[in-house]
Amino acid sequence: MSWQHPVPRITETERQERLASLRRLLDAEGLAGILLGPSESLRYFTGLVWHASERFLGALVTPSALYYIVPGFERSRVETLPHLEAEILEWQEEESSAALVSSLLGERGTLAIDDNMPLFFYHALAAELGAERLTNGGPIINRLRRIKSSAEIALIQYAMNLTLDIHKQAHAMLKPGIRASEVVDFIDRRHREAGAHGGSSFCIVSFGEATSLPHGADGDQILGEDDVILVDTGARIDGYHSDLTRTYKLKSGDNAFENAWAIEREAQQAVFDAAKLGASCSSLDDAARAVLAKHALGPDYKLPGLPHRAGHGLGLAIHEEPYIVRGNLTPLAAGMCFSNEPMIVIPQKFGIRLEDHIYMGADGAHWFTRPSKGPTEPFAS
Repeated sequence: MSWQHPVPRITETERQERLASLRRLLDAEGLAGILLGPSESLRYFTGLVWHASERFLGALVTPSALYYIVPGFERSRVETLPHLEAEILEWQEEESSAALVSSLLGERGTLAIDDNMPLFFYHALAAELGAERLTNGGPIINRLRRIKSSAEIALIQYAMNLTLDIHKQAHAMLKPGIRASEVVDFIDRRHREAGAHGGSSFCIVSFGEATSLPHGADGDQILGEDDVILVDTGARIDGYHSDLTRTYKLKSGDNAFENAWAIEREAQQAVFDAAKLGASCSSLDDAARAVLAKHALGPDYKLPGLPHRAGHGLGLAIHEEPYIVRGNLTPLAAGMCFSNEPMIVIPQKFGIRLEDHIYMGADGAHWFTRPSKGPTEPFAS
């Protein structure tokens, strides 16, 4: 496919550097290899994009080699897809892909497993190798994936800018009587026209009381004259996600909503202000809850208040490490990217989620997008 965007894609050189870093971790942990399933980690390290099915396809990385493990009849398809060059090993329909992996490892040591590996294949590997020779590869993978390169940050920034502009276009079309489905369709179409692969990767459009449900309500709502509006959407550019939420009204005068909106914005700013290099992820969640407690909301996850974590990491997955959640002692480091969305829910009335994302630079925290200006002005400019 032709590349129509001004921001560069991830290069083969960067993927080779990722593999080299992975191999250093394998050596440090004394592991014989790591098996990547049909997951975003397969894409991260090799560039190959594949979706899980009952037939296993993945890649085995050892300290000295890379092998693709592929159903025989899918080889020709794999060869047409972007991927790092490496030996492609086939297994046929009556054969065991787990046995093929076992034959490559032989008697050598412990195999780490992609933490997104399908469970059925874990069991097949355990039957071939013994469960004692398998270990969770998630911590190794996440140590690498949660630190974004400058190229990754540039792709996320481009995706965020694109989605922010589409948010503005959607805001301009809103009027009483419009259906949520019309807004969803418009946002998806505009993402497609802007070159986002597959259009919107998700889109939540909620009106009125439905905004108090963090992930939206079933059915097709119609915008009322005085409804709260929540729009949460994103797309993917070279696999990297955007994810932005705006909550607002079309006209002013609702004191309860506007006061709650101001608290939400205060909590969001408190998270940003707490985002210092070396600070724990937990401390950012604490900062948001302290603001809400000051305004007699909560405490903890009680409603009215904040019913979920204050944020999540973002990259090739819409939700990934680092999670901005109580108890996560992971220290913030340069290259981490995560959402800032300490939602306030007032049950049976409305919810307010202002979601922008942060990336950590060598000099501290930066916004990908500027936060909302006010309860009827969802954009900073």
